[in-house]
Amino acid sequence: MSRFRSDLLLLLVLALHSAPALSDLIISKLDRRIDLTSQSVRMTLTLKVENTGPDPVSEVSFTFPEHQANNLALLVAVSTQGKGKTRGSVTNLPIKVKQPNDSPPSLIWYAASLPKDLGKGEILNMDVLAVFTHSLRPFPEKITQAEPQLFLFQDSAHFTSPYNVKVQSLTVKLPSENVESYTKLENSKFSGSEIKYGPFENLPALSYLPVIIHFPSNKPFAIAKELVREIEISHWGNVQITEHYNLIHGGAQSTGEFSRLDFQARQHMRGASAFRNLMAMLPPRAHSIYYRDAIGNISTSNIHSDSSKTLLDIEPRYPMFGGWKTSFTIGYGLPLQDYLFQSGGSRFLNITFGSPMIDVIVENLTLKVVLPEGSKDISVSVPFAVKQSQETKFSHLDIAGRPTVIVEKVNVVSEHNQYFQVFLLQPCWIVHYKFSNISLLTEPLMLIFWFFSLFVACIIYMHADFTISKSSASYLAKLQWDEACETLDLVTFLLFLEVLGTIQQLQDIINRCLLIHDKLEASLRELSRTGDVQACKAVRKSADSLLKDLSKDLKPLLALLQSSPQAAHILPKVEDLFVKERDLQEKIMLKHATVVDSYEKKSMGRDTENRLASIQQKISALKQEVDDLLEFVEDI
Repeated sequence: MSRFRSDLLLLLVLALHSAPALSDLIISKLDRRIDLTSQSVRMTLTLKVENTGPDPVSEVSFTFPEHQANNLALLVAVSTQGKGKTRGSVTNLPIKVKQPNDSPPSLIWYAASLPKDLGKGEILNMDVLAVFTHSLRPFPEKITQAEPQLFLFQDSAHFTSPYNVKVQSLTVKLPSENVESYTKLENSKFSGSEIKYGPFENLPALSYLPVIIHFPSNKPFAIAKELVREIEISHWGNVQITEHYNLIHGGAQSTGEFSRLDFQARQHMRGASAFRNLMAMLPPRAHSIYYRDAIGNISTSNIHSDSSKTLLDIEPRYPMFGGWKTSFTIGYGLPLQDYLFQSGGSRFLNITFGSPMIDVIVENLTLKVVLPEGSKDISVSVPFAVKQSQETKFSHLDIAGRPTVIVEKVNVVSEHNQYFQVFLLQPCWIVHYKFSNISLLTEPLMLIFWFFSLFVACIIYMHADFTISKSSASYLAKLQWDEACETLDLVTFLLFLEVLGTIQQLQDIINRCLLIHDKLEASLRELSRTGDVQACKAVRKSADSLLKDLSKDLKPLLALLQSSPQAAHILPKVEDLFVKERDLQEKIMLKHATVVDSYEKKSMGRDTENRLASIQQKISALKQEVDDLLEFVEDI
């Protein structure tokens, strides 16, 4: 921590000796609150500004140390009238970077433009919200699976205001009531989960008093290194949204071996720093929702919806520890009439900007809006500093391609995707374009023409004779085949139908056996979650009885096929399928018994894990062989 204190003291010296002081304004009262309950640090300022100079003032300045300004994701300021419940109108104040020439690089200056000049003796109430990313540093930087996750936060007990401050205070909100250490000052107090500093009185401009807080936090530190969000507009009534995430756990790096058994049994102790699920807040009328990763579809996702929102709860394939990465895709549709509005010949797409994931920082966001073919005069209105460009995307039945608007932004937080009521921040973006309804007929007319051409081609083909020679070998072979089909013996045909029916019954019984295998596997997963050994044994007992009954049903069917000449070509595969299914059944029962015994005796060790791994390898191979044989039999 000494290095941190040295950096802060150096910053303090540079600021006090080099930065310009503004004397026309004073801050009568400044209340600052810092929220450390998530990975995004949120700083809220409530100021009472008074003009004591002779000239009117048109802007109010703020300063942040360079290490904070580099991680500043959002800065919003509003002017207010009244207090508390009597608060009147609220006005957003535009903010821009305004660095004085004689200011040191260790301080970054921002200026908020006032709606009207503040005259001599007048008072202005202001609220400011600042959101910072990557401001919490893991300390230690590497931990094992069993160790808690700790973070360091550094700041100043005095806000580095360029104006003299009569009274100011600081409140720091922590994730819990636990704290490793914090800078203790004469007027500091730790109560509940909050550390309070102050009040401090009669502070000069750019006053600085370093504080460091070391605290535990096992909140999900999910960081999307890259998010590509594609919004495709269809004037046939749908808005399709597809989001591709490259995610990393941005907390303390995980070191050492990972034990899934310890994690399942004692997750609160052997994996408290990891997170297993993410929550996405989708619009209330979202439909056709899906979630998959790079390997394929995922079943571990749930949807909870009501009249105001749709919550998508997704779970990666494995728990996310510090430094671990994953990639996945979510997609959903929205009704067009909720987001597309028309005025004259123009259309307006009004939709939220950032990621719907709750409390996920996006380092690089690429947002693509794919407009219908024929759209023109496109313009974009975004309430943030972004990089814009356009390209053309080709899809099915496109001729000229679909205009695509591309918006790129770095350091995106949840405030970029939600309405912030206190500060009246509405981070929605509007895409304006013109579109002719005649363009809607392009694709239907193309489909009509294509189907018409297909039907004409089929008619020509059916009425044309493409035989090269009536005496060719292929033509004569076709005639012989037709004669053989016509003279097929009725008894042989009936026997063939009987064989087909027997094979169908055999397939049904094998599939029922496989379903029982799946239930046994599911009972082991339930055992790892609940630890209920007796329930798991009951499932195995029931499965064993059902499998024995099914085995009895299989034997007469197999005997019938063995006695039928019409089944000679399929009999080896059927017998092999019967043997492989029996071997698979024995291996699954052995795995089930081994896992249940280890849970019951609490004797899961390295030898048991190696034995289970060997059994699982054989089970996987047998499952593949049974699936291949079933597929072969189904094609008969």
